[in-house]
Amino acid sequence: MDKPIIAISAGDPAGIGPEVTVKALDDPEIYRICKPMVICDAQIIKQAIRFSRLRLKVNLIDNPGQGLYSYGTIDLLDLANIDMKIFSFNQISAMTGKASVEYVIKAIELAMGKKVDAMVTGPIHKEAIKLGGFNFAGHTEILAHYTNTSRYAMMLADGDFRVVHVNTHISMLESIKRLNRERIIHVIQLANEALKKMGIQRPRIAVNGLNPHAGENGLFGDEEINHIIPAIGEAQNMGIQADGPHPPDTVFPKMKGGQYDVVVCMYHDQGHIPVKLMGFHYDHKRQKWEGMSGVNITLGLPIIRVSVDHGTAFDKGGKGEADPGSMKQALRYAAGFAKN
Repeated sequence: MDKPIIAISAGDPAGIGPEVTVKALDDPEIYRICKPMVICDAQIIKQAIRFSRLRLKVNLIDNPGQGLYSYGTIDLLDLANIDMKIFSFNQISAMTGKASVEYVIKAIELAMGKKVDAMVTGPIHKEAIKLGGFNFAGHTEILAHYTNTSRYAMMLADGDFRVVHVNTHISMLESIKRLNRERIIHVIQLANEALKKMGIQRPRIAVNGLNPHAGENGLFGDEEINHIIPAIGEAQNMGIQADGPHPPDTVFPKMKGGQYDVVVCMYHDQGHIPVKLMGFHYDHKRQKWEGMSGVNITLGLPIIRVSVDHGTAFDKGGKGEADPGSMKQALRYAAGFAKN
């Protein structure tokens, strides 16, 4: 196929989303692997180009077919939904929260309509989108709603270090209540299918336990016995190379060392913490983030969606200091998925 067209929703304008977007598109490698187009407010993107000191032009388009897709020019679908007279960085606001969701919805519409081959999302802020009138916990829930998808999962990846979650944006108590064999099997299947699309013919999948020491044969809880072990057995009967349950404190070094291609995690932080430990680098002496890598991939959708694996970082908005590493990695992942 020709290079895939990828729609980028730039994220909350008050944060670093627009900045990492324009910085990523200042890399000619991105244009060698895909045709990126941005969905945002034109004044916000032009402002990000200025304070990032980049020599990029903007080509306003009404649809993906009008894009030039040439390095040095950003093809931009302008939703014109920010009033620059009242806009400011580093603030949670209804205006920017609403705008950020509108960018995502437009990208979904284009992907569902086969106008683009994939979408990449910049960071949004949960409180801001709620102020903007949208009652979603995050990107995953927005995507599920507008694609009419009921069964999905979140994968985080930094290079070959990958996790996929059984539960995400719910409380620990609710995560335990919702844990069941059927959901675990479905997530294992989604992980297996996603890795095959990445070119891994026989994915090696580790499945975590929920409790300390993976329950220690019922000593520290029975969720492993009642739900996780039966799910692993059923997945194996399907021909999937899955094993466990593993104690979470030892399985991640094994994946890092190359033993596994992905770890299935039972709840949000069980997966998020190790991936961000791998990809996020903070310098305490300089009191600044030195780098952020890693991506978020929503599995089970009828479209391809990859996101940066960091937040809006309102404290860094407008300073020109944001690292575009995660956005570049998201574009590479999206291009790879689209080609497969």
